[in-house]
Amino acid sequence: MNILVAPDKFRGSLEAAEVCNAIENGVRKAFPNAKVTSIPLADGGEGTSKILTQQANGSEVTVTALDPLNRPLKATYGISADHHVAFIEMAAASGLGLLKTEERNPLLTSTFGTGQLIVDALDKGVKTIILGIGGSATTDGGIGMAEALGFAFKDKDGHTLLPNGQSLGKIASIDVHNADPRLALVSVVVACDVTNPLFGKDGAAFVYGPQKGADPKMVVELDHGLQNLAQVATRVFGRDVSLVPGAGAAGGLGAGCMWFLNATLKDGISIVMEQCNVASLVEHADLVITGEGKVDEQTLAGKVVKGLAGLCRSHHVPLAVVCGTLQITPEQAKAAGMTYAVSVLNRPMDLNAAQNEAFQLVSDATFQLVRLFFFNRGAV
Repeated sequence: MNILVAPDKFRGSLEAAEVCNAIENGVRKAFPNAKVTSIPLADGGEGTSKILTQQANGSEVTVTALDPLNRPLKATYGISADHHVAFIEMAAASGLGLLKTEERNPLLTSTFGTGQLIVDALDKGVKTIILGIGGSATTDGGIGMAEALGFAFKDKDGHTLLPNGQSLGKIASIDVHNADPRLALVSVVVACDVTNPLFGKDGAAFVYGPQKGADPKMVVELDHGLQNLAQVATRVFGRDVSLVPGAGAAGGLGAGCMWFLNATLKDGISIVMEQCNVASLVEHADLVITGEGKVDEQTLAGKVVKGLAGLCRSHHVPLAVVCGTLQITPEQAKAAGMTYAVSVLNRPMDLNAAQNEAFQLVSDATFQLVRLFFFNRGAV
């Protein structure tokens, strides 16, 4: 009996690799002879670079870069063992978590540090860059990243602008003559799990600006700035990407990556599953067990569980889900392709207790779930 264990992290309590261990522990108790294959997953957000690096037998690279307010920091990204693929998370250099609450101001923040990480990866000779763009502190349309790569943004008088949100509305031209020529030799894939356009009521500034510190006046200024960037960039690069789903991700970095890096946007879980060869593992499994901290309606819209459910359905393999909290109905679970779904909370408890006991709770819930599976199969 082949069981594939492929969970996401339980935020605040267990990393994905720890969830793997807990689930495998429960499987072994229920069915000691099962052949278990464990592979930690991520949805393209925080932690994805680390998991992909591990799957590629790679190593971490730490470099000095600038944070969102142009202060030096140590930032880490991953590189595959053959040095062909770099795994970069923009949050490492341009993330909201790098700023104190009172420092958040998307008129001033920049993605320049993310561009520095890309430059370092190019220096190491990579052929592919997988860039995660979750958790940004910025709404600069990617011009900070682009400046680090040699692009220059100028106002109507030909003066070079600072690469931040405040400059977006002043851009009159983009100088591409000093852009890093190595960009033409690499493939860039962006892990993007939102579908927002670049600007407008559903765009980067209006939807995500407030959580990055923008007041209503700033939101309008940033939105107008992104519209201006779109006009200028469309003229320079010959294509308008402002309405492409995901263009508004990470403060417009989605659009910036398409213009400046000729990148492809892809949902994060698809990238992770391709890199980890999950489809082949599912095909040869008798049962797939996944899990994440919370399973709710958002889970059904593009997270690890949904990605696995599609694969399991196509290969006719049952999918079991172990989660911290289960906030969907049995009908929703079935419609989403879940054969079994169970919460690890087996008694009333507060959040701290649940987090402290997470490993044992996951193991116990898995034990019960696997026993039920084999009972239904007539193997117990």
